[in-house]
Amino acid sequence: MGPAAALLPCGTRLHLQHGPIDLIIGADGDRAAAFLAARACFFDVLDGLVSELDALRQPLTARLARPEGPVAQRMDRAVRPYAGGPFVTRMAAVAGSVADEVLAAMRSATPLSRAYVNNGGDIAVHLAPGHGFVTGMAGHDGQSLGQLTIDHGQSIKGIATSGRHGRSFSLGIADSVTVLAASAAAADVAATLIANAVDLPGHPAITRRAARDIDDTSDLGDLPVVTHCATLTASDRVRALGAGRQMADDLIQRGLIAGAALFLQGAAVATQSAPFTLSQRMPEHA
Repeated sequence: MGPAAALLPCGTRLHLQHGPIDLIIGADGDRAAAFLAARACFFDVLDGLVSELDALRQPLTARLARPEGPVAQRMDRAVRPYAGGPFVTRMAAVAGSVADEVLAAMRSATPLSRAYVNNGGDIAVHLAPGHGFVTGMAGHDGQSLGQLTIDHGQSIKGIATSGRHGRSFSLGIADSVTVLAASAAAADVAATLIANAVDLPGHPAITRRAARDIDDTSDLGDLPVVTHCATLTASDRVRALGAGRQMADDLIQRGLIAGAALFLQGAAVATQSAPFTLSQRMPEHA
């Protein structure tokens, strides 16, 4: 089936869907013009990605050729800073890059005081001076994990969440990791890598399986992804979250993200620079 577009019953939000891409869009300003631009941009997005999919699934190296499509180029720019580091493909930034591309089309069409494009939890945000954005964080079971609040002055334009309960496979055991960055694409890849870092290698409570055995199209190939994590001790949770927090702090120092909140089995930790209000308790010594 081709791309579909419809106003939601509230009349103020637009729903765009094509294959695995599912967007909820809001805008304050000339909403009609913004939504028209979003639809026009969106209708070619999936076909463009499919045309370069084999290359986008390749492990990132410094010599990997740059892609051609606008969304694929956003994916490439977001992932390039990690070349030579942990395993990653440009698919780690696909959801955020789609959100960024659609939001850019909306902003080019008309001035907006506030707008967002939510692609399954990976959100591109535009805030004019004096405007803010508040959103909740929830676990896979619907439990509230807290909320985050951003405003124009923070220069945060992207929010992304990753973890082993998300839409994609994870190499780590984090229930979820929410990241703030200068774009949704940058937040997307960072959330993936921080979630991968929340881990206890070789721990008997963790079950893993080659990604290819679960989905033969996965860009993770033979890498062992987490399929189950039994209840951990408090010290194990602190240790796993500490590994993820260390990576998050490093990415902040490098200027790649603005902050992160990490969650694992009822424990949580957030970087000091992030505007998070957490519902779950903070583990000691994380």
